[in-house]
Amino acid sequence: MNLLLLGRGKTGSLVAEVAEQRGHRVTVLGSADNLGNAALVPERLQDIDVVIDFTTPDAVLGNIESCTRARNNMVVGTTGWYGEISAVRHLVHESGIGFIYGSNFSIGVNLFFEFARIAAAALNHGYEGHITEIHHTHKKDAPSGTAVVLKEVVTSASGRLLPIQSVREGDVVGTHLVTFESSNDRITLSHEAQSRRGFAEGAVLAAEWLSGKKGFFDFREVFREMKR
Repeated sequence: MNLLLLGRGKTGSLVAEVAEQRGHRVTVLGSADNLGNAALVPERLQDIDVVIDFTTPDAVLGNIESCTRARNNMVVGTTGWYGEISAVRHLVHESGIGFIYGSNFSIGVNLFFEFARIAAAALNHGYEGHITEIHHTHKKDAPSGTAVVLKEVVTSASGRLLPIQSVREGDVVGTHLVTFESSNDRITLSHEAQSRRGFAEGAVLAAEWLSGKKGFFDFREVFREMKR
């Protein structure tokens, strides 16, 4: 496939590396290459199969709008824009593209969500709970998109809202913990990312899966269908 990667950050660089290793052709644009979304016009995107976005919360909505106008399929790993999901879903359906987003494209994190959904039953048996997320000091959004989705997973399963504590320190790739505690014991589920490569591999798998598809997809709902 011909992939266009938006974002030259640490994760974006790994996405390009993984995609090339899997035999794809990759063009990478940084923020300076796409000022005002000038690079995302139909004539420049006509040979692109999927656009992958790992930019910033400030840039991603403009990128999405441009890609829907050009009718290009899109994978979005950027977080911090989920308050606009309804509007983006409308744009996607109106344009007829394929679109997949995820707070985290790591296969391990998405399995972690499933474990948390099961463990959320503790909240209906006298337990209290909380979520902690720890990331590097340069992360733009707090709480993390992964923590927000983790909270939604627990709420959907239990009807209870958990507080989130956000910690920013050093160069931590990403650690998420959900704790359920009673007077008798404590249950802690945790996921610690050791490398950004897991995010990159998941994003490329998502792009491969999305090729030729139409519709609005959450990575959590489809990751089990993807082939390594």
